[in-house]
Amino acid sequence: MESNDVARVAADTRDPRAGLRAVSSLRTLTERLELAQVEAGLRDGMSWQEVADALGVTRQAVHKKYARKIDPTIAVPRRSR
Repeated sequence: MESNDVARVAADTRDPRAGLRAVSSLRTLTERLELAQVEAGLRDGMSWQEVADALGVTRQAVHKKYARKIDPTIAVPRRSR
């Protein structure tokens, strides 16, 4: 099923079971896409703070969520406090 179809099913409240499965699928897709974009941003030289700002969260939140998940070959900027 294409993501547009999944989104349509997720928005349709007539069949909650199908809707909930679709929401779960969208959540999984969103998590994968977000990780890919975080990695792309870090590869492009963005700091954790810049990534956090783009996502609308704190630097600590984005670092906690992704620091151990990102590709280890990415040279992550390390800034002292």
